[in-house]
Amino acid sequence: MHIRRKHAIAALAFSARLVVAQAGMASAQSPDPQPPPDPLRITEPTVYVRAQKEPENIQRTPVSVTAVSKEMLQAENITTISGAGIFAPNTFFSEFSARKLSFPHFRGISSGPGNPAITTYVDGVPMIHTNASSMELVDVEQVEFVRGAQSALFGRNALGGVINVVTSRPSLTNWTGSFAVPFGSYSAVDARGTVSGPLSGRSAISLSGGRSGRDGFTINDLRNQDVDSRSNTFGKAQLFWAPASNWETRVIVSGERARDGDYALADLGALESNPFHVQRDFEGRTDRDIVSGTFLARREGARMTLSSTTGIVDWGAKDETDLDYSPFPLLTRANAENATQFTQEVRLASTATAPVHVGGTPMRWQAGFFLFTQGYDQDAVNSYLPSPLVPFAVQEHSPTAELDDFGLGFYGQGTLTMRERLELGVGARVDYENKEARIDTSFDPPIAPPHSVVDERSFANVSPQVSVSYRVQPERAVYASAGTGYKSGGFNPASPVGTESYDEEHAWQVEGGMKTTWVNDRVLFNAAVFYIDWDHLQLNVPNPQVPAQFYIANVGAARSAGAEFELSGRAAPGFDLFASVGFSSATFKEGSTSSGVDVSGNALPSTPDYTTTFGARYQRPVSSGLSVHGRGEVVLVGAYDYDDANTAGQDAYSLTNLRGGVQWNRLTIDGWIRNAFDTRYVPIAFAYPGLAPSGFVGEPGAPRTYGVSVFVQF
Repeated sequence: MHIRRKHAIAALAFSARLVVAQAGMASAQSPDPQPPPDPLRITEPTVYVRAQKEPENIQRTPVSVTAVSKEMLQAENITTISGAGIFAPNTFFSEFSARKLSFPHFRGISSGPGNPAITTYVDGVPMIHTNASSMELVDVEQVEFVRGAQSALFGRNALGGVINVVTSRPSLTNWTGSFAVPFGSYSAVDARGTVSGPLSGRSAISLSGGRSGRDGFTINDLRNQDVDSRSNTFGKAQLFWAPASNWETRVIVSGERARDGDYALADLGALESNPFHVQRDFEGRTDRDIVSGTFLARREGARMTLSSTTGIVDWGAKDETDLDYSPFPLLTRANAENATQFTQEVRLASTATAPVHVGGTPMRWQAGFFLFTQGYDQDAVNSYLPSPLVPFAVQEHSPTAELDDFGLGFYGQGTLTMRERLELGVGARVDYENKEARIDTSFDPPIAPPHSVVDERSFANVSPQVSVSYRVQPERAVYASAGTGYKSGGFNPASPVGTESYDEEHAWQVEGGMKTTWVNDRVLFNAAVFYIDWDHLQLNVPNPQVPAQFYIANVGAARSAGAEFELSGRAAPGFDLFASVGFSSATFKEGSTSSGVDVSGNALPSTPDYTTTFGARYQRPVSSGLSVHGRGEVVLVGAYDYDDANTAGQDAYSLTNLRGGVQWNRLTIDGWIRNAFDTRYVPIAFAYPGLAPSGFVGEPGAPRTYGVSVFVQF
């Protein structure tokens, strides 16, 4: 057992004693009194987000944030975080068909799996490794995409922003539930259900789960069968208890068991001429298991609120693949990874009705403490099969690695309200992190000497942030902010000799924007402009010595600038229009070098010139209890490069999604089609010289799919 895991058990016991000794969790936020319903208003009910940890009206938060609601997730049958990301400007996911390999990009910022620049938080618990962040959205109330440097509150891995996933709270009043079954092309089935209700006047429970699966999109022509089928079983249980009116606790346990086929990787040139076809002598698999437990507690006193978030995440992944991606028996790879993380956060904040006063000026405040440990193991074996090039079988263990992390963070923020319209916010966070590594590389038989690294490094940083906002009118505000983003350095499980460790990354960002509603809250329009300047950029680059392996390297400096716009409006009762538009230009600065090549002036990889989503939804009553509805959106993605050398890239493309059906009381039946015009595109590819004729391998984007969904609420 890792030393850090022993620390995690001790820390968990400490956390349990801490929470029992304290009062727990009060209501997340009491919504403001609402005016009488207006069928043309689009701001009912008020949307609250956790972009700055404490729940706050999204239109009063001086941060660029997009919230995708539970209703939107259900209406679109969105089951993944990347699926919700199409509604957030300057948000792009480069992900493989394997569930564990999903990398969000905000405004050009991203990184490798072990040290993300954008961290996903599930009910306040950070997914420290991105291999555990792309989970099924089960019983989720809201997904928030918070763009821009957030290290002043969230710490080490929020250089580009954070993604907040919020689980629905169980009902204390009556039993409710839902059940959905979409049937689609490629034998797709996704059955999922939720039930929630009171156990007593102060306690409630919710249970949810399901199973999804489909046949593969890609055919192996050598065997005339698909290679990239998908199958997943998932569930979540939640217990809610409010022993008094001013405090409550929640225990959330979730799990996921994915048993999938192989990667759909193929030569980039072949994909462009013959997509969804491969030729392989070996077909592998990609499996992943995740179990997590979260304990939330919050107590709201007369003057301050005390909250505690405790999280344990344990995940494991195994994959096997034909590493040469050809019909010849040359290379295969077996990779096993697992990690256990423990996190504990304790936070104090002023209550909404009792801010402190500084020189007679009211100030909201919050301060907190964060602790985490993580133990990570990897054993990757590349098998070189007998061939004219290698006359005997060789197994390369690259790597056999053990990484242990331990970190602490302290943060605080104060927001002064002057003359009711002007708000000035100041915050900062101090982070400390210690990392230990043991990394071994060896061959069987020993055709080369083994290599071993045993090392330890520590990192510390202070991340400040300031913001100012001015409410021109009750429904219109402008804001500006400046702050830093931070990522600690660390160790690569696998990399060329001498590059096992990498240094910290820092960024400065300035942002200005406006948040407005118009025409008696019938039109919402938000806009922002930003500029980011960062150095010691950590970039995921290919390992030239080991096929299909990547490592993090500091490649120099970069800048990014752009703008974002979000618009939604209600043209008539039941008829809504919406749009989001993002523009960004992210380039390496002078003196940046990657893999020995000068990349100065090149575009950062996986950064589209623009992202745009626009569409409409319509619902019309037909008779008592019966209505018809329709929805459609067009997603536009600008051109971008796959690699830092800008050798190859994806041209601009568009995707059209359509949906329509009927609702009768609690029953909804929909017909749907995604990628209606069957756009062919390759969202992710990477350099693969020597084994790929074009020099790159990639995976095609999902083809046109269609089906019928049945949804029942009770």
